[in-house]
Amino acid sequence: MARPRKFDEEQAVDAAMEAFWAAGYGATSTQDLCDATGLGRSSIYHTFKSKHDLFERALARYMECKNAELFALLESELSAREKIRALLQRVIDEECADDADGRGCLVVHTCVEVSAHDPSVAAALEQDYGVRLAALCAVIESGQRDGDIAAGKDVRTLAHLVIASVSGLRVSARSGVGRTALEAVAEATLSAF
Repeated sequence: MARPRKFDEEQAVDAAMEAFWAAGYGATSTQDLCDATGLGRSSIYHTFKSKHDLFERALARYMECKNAELFALLESELSAREKIRALLQRVIDEECADDADGRGCLVVHTCVEVSAHDPSVAAALEQDYGVRLAALCAVIESGQRDGDIAAGKDVRTLAHLVIASVSGLRVSARSGVGRTALEAVAEATLSAF
C-alpha cells in the first residue's frame, strides 16, 4: 500500500512556479526545485514525473493567475479604451516599481527561452495567447459598439497590438528603458484605437 502524500501538491506547484519565474526553465535545477518546494527529489519525481512536467504545471498555474487578473480588469466598469489603458499602465507600474523584483513575465520568458524547441510548451503558450486574444477582441468590439473605439479598425489586429505591446513593454523595461519612454509607447499604442 502506497504511503499517503504529506504535502499540498498545489503549494508545491506554486513554489516551483516562483522558482521558474525567478530563474527560467534552464537555469532552475532540480535542487532549486527541492529547495523551493521543500520536497526531496524522490517526492518531486514521484509526483510530477520530471522537471518538465512540473514546469508545465507551474506555467499553467501562472497563466491561470495572470489571466484571472486580466479578466477582472476587462470585466470592470471602465470604458473599453480605459481598460486597455489600465492594462498597459499596470504593466508599466509592475516593471518600473521601486520594489520590482526584476522577474518580468514568465510567459514572455518562456516564449523566448523554451517554446522554439518544446512543442508541448509552445502549444500551451499558443492556447493561452488565444484566450487573451479572444478576451481583448470582445472588449474592443464592445468599445466599437459604444463609440469608444473607431468602428473601422480591425478588431483582431488591435487585440494583437495590445498583446504585442504588453510583451514589448516588459522586454523593454528589462532592457533598461525608463517609465517615460514606456508610457510614450503605451500612448502610441492607444492612438491606434
